[in-house]
Amino acid sequence: MIKTIIFDFGDVFINLDKLATEKELSKLGLTSITKELEFINESYETGNITTAEFINYYRKLLPNTSEKQLIDVWNAILKDFPKHRLEFIQKLAIEKKYQLILLSNTNELHIDWIKENISFYYDFKSCFDAFYLSHEINLRKPNQDIFKFVLDNHRITPSETIFIDDTFANTNAAKQLGINVWNNNPKIEDITKLFSIKSNLF
Repeated sequence: MIKTIIFDFGDVFINLDKLATEKELSKLGLTSITKELEFINESYETGNITTAEFINYYRKLLPNTSEKQLIDVWNAILKDFPKHRLEFIQKLAIEKKYQLILLSNTNELHIDWIKENISFYYDFKSCFDAFYLSHEINLRKPNQDIFKFVLDNHRITPSETIFIDDTFANTNAAKQLGINVWNNNPKIEDITKLFSIKSNLF
C-alpha cells in the first residue's frame, strides 16, 4: 500500500524542451558540451558554485554574450505549467491520503524563472509535505544518496513509496532501493493519470 508519493518537477508538472538550451548555445557559437562543461552544469545544479560563478564561466566561453542573453538561453528549457496539474496536486493535498514530496534537479536560475513566470508557484509548493531542490540540498538524481536522504529524513519504507520521473536513470536508481516507480513519458502520459496507469499500486 502506497503511503508516500515522490514527484519530479520537470516534464511531470512543468513542461520542458530539454534540447532548447543546447540549441540556443549553438547559435551563440558553443557547438559542443564538453565533460568540463557538464561538470560545471552539475556543480551549479547541486549548489556547489554560485549563479555569478556559473554565468562568469559561460561568459569566458562566449565573451560577446551578455549576462541577460545567457540567462535567457539557460532558461529556454522551461515551458508552460498546465493548470490541471496544479489542480491534481491540490486535490491530493486536501485529501491527505499520502505524504507528498517533490524531488527535483533544479538550479537557482530555473527556480527564479519559475517563481517569476508561473503565477501559482507558491500555491503549488504549499501542496507538498517536503519540497527538495537539488541546489538547496547539494544532492542530485540519479545518485542514490539523494533517495537515501529522502527515505531517511522521512523514515519512509521504500515498498510503501512511489517515485515518478520522466528520466529512466532516475527511476532506475530509485527502483534499485526498492522504491516503486513510474517512468512517465511526457509526450503521451500525464501525471493526472497516475492512479489509472499505476492502479495496481493504489
